[in-house]
Amino acid sequence: MLIYTLKRLGLALVVMVTVSLISFMLLRVSGDPAISLAGEGASSEEIEFVRVQYGFDRPLLVQYFEWAERALHGDLGNSPYLNQPVAQMLKERMGVTIILGISALSFAMLLSIPLGMLAAIRPNTWIDRIALSISVMGQAMPSFWFGLILIIFFGVHLRWLPISGSDSWRHFVMPTIALGYYATPAIMRLVRSGMIEVLASDHIRTARAKGLRWPKILFKHTLRNAIIPVVAVAAVQLGFMLGGSIVIESIFALNGLGNLAWVSISRSDLPVVQAIVLFLSTTYIILTFLADLLNAFLDPRIRSI
Repeated sequence: MLIYTLKRLGLALVVMVTVSLISFMLLRVSGDPAISLAGEGASSEEIEFVRVQYGFDRPLLVQYFEWAERALHGDLGNSPYLNQPVAQMLKERMGVTIILGISALSFAMLLSIPLGMLAAIRPNTWIDRIALSISVMGQAMPSFWFGLILIIFFGVHLRWLPISGSDSWRHFVMPTIALGYYATPAIMRLVRSGMIEVLASDHIRTARAKGLRWPKILFKHTLRNAIIPVVAVAAVQLGFMLGGSIVIESIFALNGLGNLAWVSISRSDLPVVQAIVLFLSTTYIILTFLADLLNAFLDPRIRSI
């Protein structure tokens, strides 16, 4: 287990460095940051002054290593537009994004696992078809479109829920459903296929022949084995949700990292965008690393891979 952990940790560090390097280069070559900061009506002297002041005149690799060294010490620079430390801005916003991501994943798990179980117990029946229909709807509907439908129905017509802000738990209900429903199909189908495979195995037939109660067979012997691959998928889905919160937070005016990223991209605030990309990619890599360790703990065969 120790060797497996070290291998996965080394791979995670390599991926993290690669992602930070690629994202840094792409943001720098997508446009001249000096022109964006100086403004469209700035003179060539003003643009050159900004380029020298912020170090954009130096080679990209030199800029990257300087930025990476500061980032390792917790210094993510300052926002040139708001003149605030980027680390402080992320600290103030990340709570909303984390709450939204975890609540959306919880909603997806609570909906998809029972649906997957019902579909597996009654395959090729109307119950299975309804569960698959719900799954297809989740994949077919873009989360931003579903979010707008929720706003019109529950926020405008029924007035049950607030349509913007993040002051109370009620503000998170519609964003959670809009973001979590998109992740439901992948988890539901995985649970369904896993349980069908386990239910057809010899040890389940043996358990039924011994007269074990059906709920015990279903939850202890079947779901426990079928849920192992769901762990890895759930971690990946949480990473997608944190990244995908950019659109949902903008629609529901949640004051999180997604909304901050959207505003920062529109005004080419590179230090903030770079820091958000680093935070989201690091979170995604850490979640994948933890999911690999948990899977290896639950299934020893994985450690030999």
